Amino acid sequence: MFIVFEGIDGAGKTTQINLLADKLRAAGLDPYITAEPTGMETGRAIRRVLSGAVPKTPTQVAAMFVQDRIDHNVDPEQGIEVLLAQGKAIICDRYYYSSLAYQGSLTDFDWVMACNCDCPEIRRPDLCIFLDLSPEESMKRITRDRTETEIYEKADTLTRVRARYMDVFDKLGARGDKIEIIDASGTIEQTADAISRAIHAHFGI
Repeated sequence: MFIVFEGIDGAGKTTQINLLADKLRAAGLDPYITAEPTGMETGRAIRRVLSGAVPKTPTQVAAMFVQDRIDHNVDPEQGIEVLLAQGKAIICDRYYYSSLAYQGSLTDFDWVMACNCDCPEIRRPDLCIFLDLSPEESMKRITRDRTETEIYEKADTLTRVRARYMDVFDKLGARGDKIEIIDASGTIEQTADAISRAIHAHFGI
């Protein structure tokens, strides 16, 4: 299985991904946690842009993500296709939904969608789990837990991105993507329980 976690910053993706991996391991599966941007050279270049160290236009950033995502799928050693063939249960922190929500709100949305969703070497996930959090709560968590923020971590940007996520889910849901929107405003345990119910509904685990 190939599961993607999405959410605006501060929603708790890392914590919930690790909890889900533990659950899958207990069920006898072999989870593999990955993320985008990747740790490959394409991903490292994106991280330099997101830190603000290297200026790029939104269209350039969107194209960089497409390249990194293709590499993520087809890499002969750590690629999604190879790992799925080995029987791994892949859990990915961010995928093309992020590109559509972030860069798609700053450049031509239809172009970003076509580059990602019509690319033959970018696999569609079996399930996308979106951890939903208000932009106000997101900023509280970000400023509480970190000393530095990335270029998208501003309240007005997060508000726009969350709205774009909802538009993305409407469009991709109509194309067949399986998406579960989970309320992430409660406790870690409450969010994990909601995710467990979604996983059971889709995979019977």
